[in-house]
Amino acid sequence: MPGRPAGDRRSRLLSRSPAVGGVREVLRAHLVDHAYPLHAHDTWTVLLIDDGVVRYDLDRRTHDAPTPLVTLLPPHVPHNGAPTTPNGLRKRVLYLEESLLGRDLVGPAVDRPGLPDPLLRSRLHRLHLALARPGEELEAETRLAFVVERLRTRWLRPSADGSAPGPRTPVGPADRLRELLHARVREGVTLAEAADLLGVHPTHLVRAFTRRVGMPPHAYLVTLRVDLARRLLLEGCPPAEAAVLAGFHDQPHLTRHFRRVLGVPPGRWLRGTG
Repeated sequence: MPGRPAGDRRSRLLSRSPAVGGVREVLRAHLVDHAYPLHAHDTWTVLLIDDGVVRYDLDRRTHDAPTPLVTLLPPHVPHNGAPTTPNGLRKRVLYLEESLLGRDLVGPAVDRPGLPDPLLRSRLHRLHLALARPGEELEAETRLAFVVERLRTRWLRPSADGSAPGPRTPVGPADRLRELLHARVREGVTLAEAADLLGVHPTHLVRAFTRRVGMPPHAYLVTLRVDLARRLLLEGCPPAEAAVLAGFHDQPHLTRHFRRVLGVPPGRWLRGTG
């Protein structure tokens, strides 16, 4: 499917969904006056900054992503981001399916999201070039395999005893509620139902989730729904239909949250106006 540019007066986005297994979305953006609020993805986010610097929070720690670094953000962990330079930033992003690296490697990625690795950056640059050329899916798949290998063997490799470092195994009600929200993105769940299912008092559940995840359950669910709507739009689903399928009440409900997260409404994002 062809890419779709979008933006406001100063920021620009170009997003597409390539026909390459494991790559959910490819994004190019020039951001000047938009700051991403806290949000989460169910994919791995691999970020290259081509110009400028982005500052972001991940797991309650603040990081800078300058041009030389490769930034790897794990799935299910909320993060935000904003340009720190007057001219904004230019970035390229790959959203990779969770299974390519695995949930067990989320811990080490949270501990060190900024990767000073020129070889990995070069491999990602070549992967972006291949993904931009129709008919070169085999090359893109090959280059993706080497990117994943580099991430696993250089930055997310197991510890000396053979186990993956940074264990973050779901153990408490907050993690179980997060899994429940992922399982019910469209239909959602009431607080009373979640508390009953998990055997926890409602207010304790909200407090535990907010402490663990960094945002309350309702806000986390909204970001999951925006992520799902974005995927549906890339697949050609009309905004009104995507809104309902993603769990929003109607298109205006989707538009309000879509604009807050991405800086533009879904209609303009689809039409490529700005």
